[in-house]
Amino acid sequence: QVHLVESGGGSVQAGGSLRLACAASGFTYSSYCMGWFRQAPGKEREGVAGIDNYGSTTYADSVKGRFTISKDNAKNIVYLQMNSLAPEDTAMYYCARALYHTCGSLWSRPANFGDWGQGTQVTVSS
Repeated sequence: QVHLVESGGGSVQAGGSLRLACAASGFTYSSYCMGWFRQAPGKEREGVAGIDNYGSTTYADSVKGRFTISKDNAKNIVYLQMNSLAPEDTAMYYCARALYHTCGSLWSRPANFGDWGQGTQVTVSS
């Protein structure tokens, strides 16, 4: 059974940093595209970053240069390092496993991900 558990969320001031972690179990973790998504109240869920089975990464334009996705295959954990946080980054952040091994050009579409964690809240105050 696939299980994804996020951690590391919290409240920070603008300009601060947080590192999210997603612990994965129940599948061959390193063989899939893994993604981080976020959803703010009243808004659609959006892709933040993805990392594929080769370790190639991709980012939403809004977070490029500030966020870094990485993974530790030995520990089955995907990380999202978030720096220079801004109030508009406030959202519930979710980890997800894609239906595919590579992220591809459609990586940011939630429909391409079949398994989701419960989310971790990130709140950035100005």
